[in-house]
Amino acid sequence: MKFSKIATLVAAATALMASTVHAASALDGAKLAWSNKHTGLSGFTSEVVSFDSLTKTLWVAGVSGVQVLDAKTGDALQFINTSGFGSINSIAIHNGVAAFAIEASGDRRNDGVIKLYDTGTRGLLAGTNSIAVGALPDMLTFTPNGSKLLVANEGTPNAVSATDKTPYAGTDPKGSVSIIDMGTRSVAATVQFDNVAPTASNRVWAGQSLVRQPGMDIEPEYIAVSRDGSKAFVTLQEHNAVATIDLATHKTVSVVGLGAKDFNKVGNEIDVRDNSTVSFQNVAVRGLYMPDGIASFDRKGKTYYVIANEGDFREDDVDRKAAGGSGLESRLRISGVDTDALYAAGARSISIRDADGNEVWDSGASLDKAAHAAGLYDDGRSRDKGVEPEDVKVMEIGDRLYAFVGLERTTTGAIGVFDISDPVNASFVTLLKNPSGFNRPEGLTTFEMDGFHYLAVASEGSGGSSSDFGTTVFQLAPVPEPGTWALMGLGLAALAGVARRQRRA
Repeated sequence: MKFSKIATLVAAATALMASTVHAASALDGAKLAWSNKHTGLSGFTSEVVSFDSLTKTLWVAGVSGVQVLDAKTGDALQFINTSGFGSINSIAIHNGVAAFAIEASGDRRNDGVIKLYDTGTRGLLAGTNSIAVGALPDMLTFTPNGSKLLVANEGTPNAVSATDKTPYAGTDPKGSVSIIDMGTRSVAATVQFDNVAPTASNRVWAGQSLVRQPGMDIEPEYIAVSRDGSKAFVTLQEHNAVATIDLATHKTVSVVGLGAKDFNKVGNEIDVRDNSTVSFQNVAVRGLYMPDGIASFDRKGKTYYVIANEGDFREDDVDRKAAGGSGLESRLRISGVDTDALYAAGARSISIRDADGNEVWDSGASLDKAAHAAGLYDDGRSRDKGVEPEDVKVMEIGDRLYAFVGLERTTTGAIGVFDISDPVNASFVTLLKNPSGFNRPEGLTTFEMDGFHYLAVASEGSGGSSSDFGTTVFQLAPVPEPGTWALMGLGLAALAGVARRQRRA
């Protein structure tokens, strides 16, 4: 091969490497592709979104039903009204099957149901299409090969009323995970967690615990499945823990207490006062991670998960109070259960942990500070969870791995982006900003379509009479052509050959 051809290959390889090594470069061209306000739908909000690759559609679930959208344009194709079954909480799609998680009508403490739909006909799937599960089925997900469907049955008890803050009334259902065999379309196992001793270095299951026991049954929040399909990681938000389920035996193998984040440590500064002046400072307060969303990923043969550390006290508020006193943190909302220190709900961050639950990285104060720098920080949330990270999804673009986290409490909906290619040395990349009127991102999904990577964001808005909800899609970056990586490898090999000849000379 002539030297000029080698030089051309090397130049191409070098240019390609330059475009992938810099963490932010793959997303430099990210832009809003479209938005949809879901107008004219009674009782609907945009809460969870899932992509169907067979029909190139996005299915958006929210209370009264599911709106099916053209994933390329955002045009509404059909509305599936599910209010006759109950309120829909979540949706997941695999290989043309859409699974709807629907809570019981009237009393959410009763068993809910999973309804199965055909994404081609947009009607109920032929054969068995209704499967009873536990109380308040919320998030659900398929295993990578689609053989199982996992359902987080949150099992939240009823509040007395929206304004009455006395403790929960009546039965507190058991939280659980239903494992549905998609071959038989039946529940193969119902997994619970309260009979498993937690893993925590210096705390116990009950009492003053960093695996908290806030006076109610465990409530599974979100599920991530390992890439090989062998394990499920389940966030137990109010209990500040993550459970691991062995999907071969359908048994809970561990419950790991997540501990607390030290806001008095450099890099973990927070703004604790909602006084119209934003000032990030270290304070003698700790944050219970209490994660909502969770996503699993593999790097260099090891399994990790990333969690969105939202924080969430009980719905009836009996386990929280104001810090009081005269200090900087006096108005901060803290736990009334964990009394050996001041514990706030949430860590205002995302964290990465290995499969055993050991923390390897946390984003520190970067999310709050990035929102403030972008003019999106909501000072009214300073005393309670900050930007409130909600859902998290991961996507590989080129040779980089990114985490996308929805920030529920910013003045305009925003999504934080991190490069997590090296889990121990992850870094903040950018904020993606929703257009005005699309607030409180609740559910995210990433997908590939027509040669591009995309991120879809379901924003639930403020509720009530507000219409600040809707679905947005961001076009992130092109999908590299298969031959691109081969060309880079060939160029690098040629470069190595040139270097060897130069050394011999």
